[in-house]
Amino acid sequence: MFFDTAQIQVKAGGGGDGAVAFRREKYVPFGGPSGGDGGHGGDVIFFVDPKVNTLVYFRHHHLFKAGVGANGHGKNQTGHDGKELRIPVPPGTIVRDANTGEVLGDLTDPKAELIVAKGGTPGKGNARFATATNQAPRMATNGLPGEECLLDLELKLIADVGLVGLPNAGKSTLLASTTAARPKIADYPFTTLQPNLGVVDLDRETSFVVADIPGLIAGASLGKGLGHEFLRHIERTRVLIHLLDGSQPDPIKDFDTINAELAAFGHGLAGKLQIVAFNKIDLIEAQDNWPQVHQVLKRRGIEAMTISAAVHTNTRELMYRAVQLLKELPIPEPVVVEQPVPVIRPEDDVPYRIERADDGSWHVTGRQVEKIAGRHRFDSEESLLAFHKAITKLGVIEALRQAGVEEGDTVWIGEDYELEWQD
Repeated sequence: MFFDTAQIQVKAGGGGDGAVAFRREKYVPFGGPSGGDGGHGGDVIFFVDPKVNTLVYFRHHHLFKAGVGANGHGKNQTGHDGKELRIPVPPGTIVRDANTGEVLGDLTDPKAELIVAKGGTPGKGNARFATATNQAPRMATNGLPGEECLLDLELKLIADVGLVGLPNAGKSTLLASTTAARPKIADYPFTTLQPNLGVVDLDRETSFVVADIPGLIAGASLGKGLGHEFLRHIERTRVLIHLLDGSQPDPIKDFDTINAELAAFGHGLAGKLQIVAFNKIDLIEAQDNWPQVHQVLKRRGIEAMTISAAVHTNTRELMYRAVQLLKELPIPEPVVVEQPVPVIRPEDDVPYRIERADDGSWHVTGRQVEKIAGRHRFDSEESLLAFHKAITKLGVIEALRQAGVEEGDTVWIGEDYELEWQD
């Protein structure tokens, strides 16, 4: 298997804070609470885009943030929701939590979507807390931060373009000169014994996967050498670059040998679009052979270009021509995985943990208790009482007492909230 990988950081938008406000109108001298709720934070969503075929975009972009929810306002005005961030990925992308290795999703279906980071819930305005006994509450709650995570992306590469040709035609050299792939290269037949794949990154919007298919010999379609194994790798490619060693005595004979093997193997290989790359044009022998070879290929209606993979002559132009042909072809069917990987979202089911530091302070941590602390404000007696009631219900107060907390001790909730214990 051959994989394209990337690692990115995603952060969903935080929820907006609720507002504390009261009606102040000319003929309503004792207007009630009118603080509105905050807006929802935006989610970060991956979706499958069949037009995308590599993860090369994520080599240039590593941090992705969704929109933040706006704060609430007076007159019961709710803050607007943060804009969700939708990120296209190619079919077959596997998403993992980089810290735990857990699989979050396997995006194979062309309509698949995956929320990888949920936006924070909004805070409530004081209008929400009005009761028969408290008709003018000065309490509101904060919006919660959105989820943030480090993700590993992995994609099984299916080559768009295949490089074919006789052994030592220069395919590995061309792959190394146009991609980040580093195949073993030497001056003897069958240097490449397995397909090498690389991502051609022409610019920020243009990339595709190219495969160096190991050199074929006469009789490969019958299984000679490693023919069958090699030819299978070409079946799913959409365009073939047929490399000819221009320095050989009879390049046209070499061209016909390879095409005869492709036709004999079947599976639609002979009908694939081909570009002939007449390689080693920097050598005198190739320069002498080119006029005659060009005339023969032209009479057959075959497109051909001169290149030198070793000194990078016309290699970029060749790849741009391959991109143009790919765009003219219909979009391929998405890759289907026989056994989809299940979605796993590990949850922290421990509501809180209590530890005592060397300086005598108490530290209460845990997703649930820190969420409660982040939700409440400490600028009003009502908010403090509501916070105390919530953590009492969770069991934190009793647990601290049993642990030995004393009057005047410092109690930290998470890393942001410092309180003084008072019975």
